[in-house]
Amino acid sequence: MGEILEVPRKKQWILNGFSMSTPGHLAPGLWRHPRNRTAQYTDIEFWTSLAKVLESGKIHGLFIADVLGPYDVYKGPRNIDPGLAGVAQFPISDPFLPIAAMAAVTKHLSFGITASTTYENPFLLARRFGTLDHLTKGRVAWNAVTSHLESAARNVGLEAEIPHDERYKMADEYLTLTYKLWEGSWRDDAVVRDEETKQYTVAGRVRRIDHKGEYFRSEGPLTTEPSIQRTPFIFQAGTSTAGKAFATKHAECMFLAGMEPAAVRKSADEIRARAMEQGRDPAGIKLITGILVIVDETDEKAQAKWEEYLSYVDLEGAATLFGGWTGTDLATFSDDEDFRFNGPGAIQSLINTWSKTMPGTNGAKWTRKRVVQEIAIGGPHSRAIGSPKTVADILERWVEESGVDGFNLSYAIAPGDFEDIVKYLLPELRARGVFWDDYAASTTRENYLNDGRGPRLREDHPGSQYKWAGN
Repeated sequence: MGEILEVPRKKQWILNGFSMSTPGHLAPGLWRHPRNRTAQYTDIEFWTSLAKVLESGKIHGLFIADVLGPYDVYKGPRNIDPGLAGVAQFPISDPFLPIAAMAAVTKHLSFGITASTTYENPFLLARRFGTLDHLTKGRVAWNAVTSHLESAARNVGLEAEIPHDERYKMADEYLTLTYKLWEGSWRDDAVVRDEETKQYTVAGRVRRIDHKGEYFRSEGPLTTEPSIQRTPFIFQAGTSTAGKAFATKHAECMFLAGMEPAAVRKSADEIRARAMEQGRDPAGIKLITGILVIVDETDEKAQAKWEEYLSYVDLEGAATLFGGWTGTDLATFSDDEDFRFNGPGAIQSLINTWSKTMPGTNGAKWTRKRVVQEIAIGGPHSRAIGSPKTVADILERWVEESGVDGFNLSYAIAPGDFEDIVKYLLPELRARGVFWDDYAASTTRENYLNDGRGPRLREDHPGSQYKWAGN
């Protein structure tokens, strides 16, 4: 008999639902769509139903973005009015509070929660995550951000935003402090719940951490007893020099922005090289990118759905978002200016990327209206619109050419677009062998890393050095 050759197993992708606690995440104006339920974001039933849809497809997690102030650059300065009608991520509520309810109606879905290292107290945040790690049975992740809006700084009482690189310096100490609290203030065997000895917790197995740093102080110990993961799974999205240094030190999953695979590949290769320089295993940092998926039975049906969505777009809201993301007030430019030649460098870069991915646009004029139309649904992310085969082909090309491990899937309407992904796209991805049939485990770290090494921090992660000896 001839030798039986084993067929190499394809890389299993990470898929997140990408959302925000607002009626308008990346689609201003779409709150009016008759099938969109995001205007019910203040109802707990909206969140529990969304969680159940995502878990029905075995989606890894719900990644919840957040900001702490309004976008107030467009028609500014400090003008909040243009984004109100279409909901340019305002109003927005606390992303932490629905998590326990969503966890109660699911068993494996993870929850990636955005929280700021610049404006949150580290002890209180560590306590909140410790509590949620218990209540979710180890299914929480922290998207650690430094925050970038001047409006956010003013909301928490500052006169101006803290300088960019200093925010990352603060963030590094912030995470060190939380690691000490999560990993080092309780021994694994501290809680015994022994009725015979009348001991719930054993003295000598809980200690203060006495952190005294440049930016933060905390005596400790953490008031919550050890949870399943202790440290939540760490997401990050740093793209600057300081941001990449911070992310490759701390992140376990990085969110990479980019409109084309080649640009994301460059970032992915740099991040993996930097991770090795930091003593990290590059395989221990998963890389994901954002993409808008609109899928239906056929290309024609998906395109018709897309065209219908576009009819609800609020362009003033899109311009408001653009101002918040780039710091550029589009209202200062005339209606007929060609941004390909006259716009700021960042906008020209975006236009060049769009032109490469859209046939027939190289000679088109890029007015401010055209610019906001391109980001009006899905933001500055790529799009995959079509039948299951068409969308799967686009996603496979992205993975092959960019080297990412998966995607944050954004939407125009929710939970409808996620229901379509579960119904149409996921069976195609499973048939291609790139997405699992079921969850690998019941905790976030085990599902995302999928390396069979348990729910705790890996030994090459800097937080592991703060584990109490013997833990």
